[in-house]
Amino acid sequence: MRTETSITIRAPLDKIFETVADLSLWPIILPHYRWVKFIEQSPTRSVVKMAAKRKWIPVQWTSELEIDRERKEIRFHHLKAFTKGMRVIWSFMQDDEEVRVTIRHDLEHTIPLIGKFVAEHIIGQFFIGYIANQTLQHMKRHAEAKYGS
Repeated sequence: MRTETSITIRAPLDKIFETVADLSLWPIILPHYRWVKFIEQSPTRSVVKMAAKRKWIPVQWTSELEIDRERKEIRFHHLKAFTKGMRVIWSFMQDDEEVRVTIRHDLEHTIPLIGKFVAEHIIGQFFIGYIANQTLQHMKRHAEAKYGS
């Protein structure tokens, strides 16, 4: 299963990148995020436990987080639960006065027979698609209000 969700934000690339990279801000600026807890933390690699909600349904996961300032990428590797093994890449592309922010999720389905359906429709469309879209919409509002031109 692969999903991609994108949005354009009218704010400086570095400000957007650093806002996204600061996971401690997420529960403050993203109303659908319940909390973020750091299990291990360093400037470029951390292990985080995160919790959000899809409307009224609570979800949580544990991920390894890598922040690559040179390539302007933020990468997550899910370590537990239904999304174990999922790779998530946030990428940032400058386009004139806007920045295109894209979140790509890649997950191999591992449940025999129903795995592809579960990965694509339940995990991919129902949970990931909804939460990623909400995340980008709220990041856009926050970044444009705080840093926009």
